[in-house]
Amino acid sequence: MSLATLHITGPLATITLNRPDSRNALSPDLLASLHARIDELADRCTPKPERTDSGPHVCILTGAGRAFCAGMDLKAVLGDPDTARSLLLSLAEFTYKLRQLPCVTVAVVNGPAIGGGCGLVAVCDLALTYTDNKMGFPEVDMGVCPAVVAPWLVRKIGPGRARQVLLTGGLLSGLQAHALGIVTTCVPTPADLPAAAETLTTRLAAGSPHALRATKNLLNDLDGSTDWPLLEAAANLSANVLNCPESQAMLRSKLEPSARQ
Repeated sequence: MSLATLHITGPLATITLNRPDSRNALSPDLLASLHARIDELADRCTPKPERTDSGPHVCILTGAGRAFCAGMDLKAVLGDPDTARSLLLSLAEFTYKLRQLPCVTVAVVNGPAIGGGCGLVAVCDLALTYTDNKMGFPEVDMGVCPAVVAPWLVRKIGPGRARQVLLTGGLLSGLQAHALGIVTTCVPTPADLPAAAETLTTRLAAGSPHALRATKNLLNDLDGSTDWPLLEAAANLSANVLNCPESQAMLRSKLEPSARQ
């Protein structure tokens, strides 16, 4: 079973995080699968002389099961500095690839989106969720620096609001995430999401692929989304914080029941 799936129907592609038993937490294996799927999609939606169609020009990102994404798999990096750094660099690279896709990306946030999971929402061009969903960036509460997601959140909601969200930590409701601008559409219940997503993606798919691609590329240039060195530096900063003794002790107290006794 693939930990990330890609389904393409005409102009619409869907990438699904498929680790539902772990709430789609970002493990090394899941990220490797996501990289494979997004590379495949990037190839399919890049114009080539031998192709008669324009390929997909709208991509949904969503999660299997009851969660969108629970963020980085912190248990996988506890006490393992090398894995922590490689995982954060892999996440940074995936967010970069997701933003550079020539198609419009839409996060359908079907359940909790926490930490890096909420960061993926911020990377997408548009996002939908429901009123009482759980979202947010609790990294500082866990002894983690949210450096990888910070550039995307600043671009999404502005530096002032990003400071408020990232420094205070904790969680937000879907309604609060909508008020802040993290998501662009908020519906009353999870049952309302499929219809809202279909309405939005149908509208996007009716647009000109060339115009959408050109507009997205321009917007990426304007807001600094092509700055890979910044993301690489952010991933290394986050790894340095995560691997320090203080952060490791805090993580252990949060993740290991015996450490809290």
